[in-house]
Amino acid sequence: MIKFYYHPSPNPAKVALFLEESGLAYELIPVDTRKGEQHDPAFLKINPNAKTPALVDGNNIVFDSNAMLLYLAERTGKFLPADSLKARGEMYSWLMFVATGIGPYSGQTVHFKHYAPEPKDYAVTRYTFEAWRHWTIINDRLANLPYMLGNEYTLVDMAVWGWARAVPFILGDEAWGKLSNVKRLLDEINARPAAQRAEALKTQHSYKTEMDADARKVMFPQIAQ
Repeated sequence: MIKFYYHPSPNPAKVALFLEESGLAYELIPVDTRKGEQHDPAFLKINPNAKTPALVDGNNIVFDSNAMLLYLAERTGKFLPADSLKARGEMYSWLMFVATGIGPYSGQTVHFKHYAPEPKDYAVTRYTFEAWRHWTIINDRLANLPYMLGNEYTLVDMAVWGWARAVPFILGDEAWGKLSNVKRLLDEINARPAAQRAEALKTQHSYKTEMDADARKVMFPQIAQ
């Protein structure tokens, strides 16, 4: 059975959605990042980068959420586009756009807006601008397509969904007025039973919610320096 190392945050959520959509059996293993459990030696043997999610599938270890989506899609043959160079090229392009753009810029926007010490005006401006730019590209993509790769729901939509759930926290409550196509995709996926089961995973364990001094030390070690 797959061992799925999970914390209730955007990147683990998209892998949880795939697992629930595919029907694969898995064991949920909580990793409380605000308690620093991602730095435990046992977890570092699975993911030396000390981040969630990660999975162990027999003798196979996979970390990075986008790598995990690809691995699970190839393992099951599900939620992939047509097996052609054109379709797969489009899939890789948009999946990596989420991996290198949406995720990092959204994450850094959250960090500097909500958690970083002062002074931070320049960083907030830069990362908020880039987060808006990347989300607008997704929104424009969805203006003429039901899903990220066309007419079929795929792993790329799951990758977008993981972060789209956090858009108000990233960009503010007014964001949906400008990102209506992203909101449409989010609402559609949220209505799927698999998405509801994926969201419910966070209630199976009690995770630390306070961003206190101890949490900052393990989440943002550069601040302590």
